[in-house]
Amino acid sequence: MSGHALDAVDMQILGELQEDGRMTNVDLAKRIGLTAPPCLRRVKALEDRGVISAYHATIDPAALGFTITVFAMVSLRSQAEADLRAFEEHIAALPEVRECHMLNGEIDFILKVVARDLQSFQQFLTSKLTPAPNVASVKTSLTIRTSKALVGVPVEVAG
Repeated sequence: MSGHALDAVDMQILGELQEDGRMTNVDLAKRIGLTAPPCLRRVKALEDRGVISAYHATIDPAALGFTITVFAMVSLRSQAEADLRAFEEHIAALPEVRECHMLNGEIDFILKVVARDLQSFQQFLTSKLTPAPNVASVKTSLTIRTSKALVGVPVEVAG
């Protein structure tokens, strides 16, 4: 992100849009105490600077038949940059993998994987993940319950 620092109004905009990205510009302007035109200019500036990178709908996985969420801890044989990139490119093509984070420590990557059921997860594991480039080992943990799943980051408005 380049340009000037975020001010209190920018932070209010970010907080409101992170809560409800579907609200109209008029509603957003009312909530933060601006008229619509300057509010829209600020939102556009935040988008142009990359502070706001996208808008998404949060979908209940079970509503689409994805009843299983698994975290997979992946260790690679080599941590050379080319090998890391090859693994990341392989993972990018797998729609079941919803998140991929490179870690510091014993485990190289942690993946959040969704599946319709245990059998389909096992099929994914044995046919797509374990044989992926440079994979040495995969340890998995099945999610039993999710008690917190917030998107974004904490947005604090000074004042």
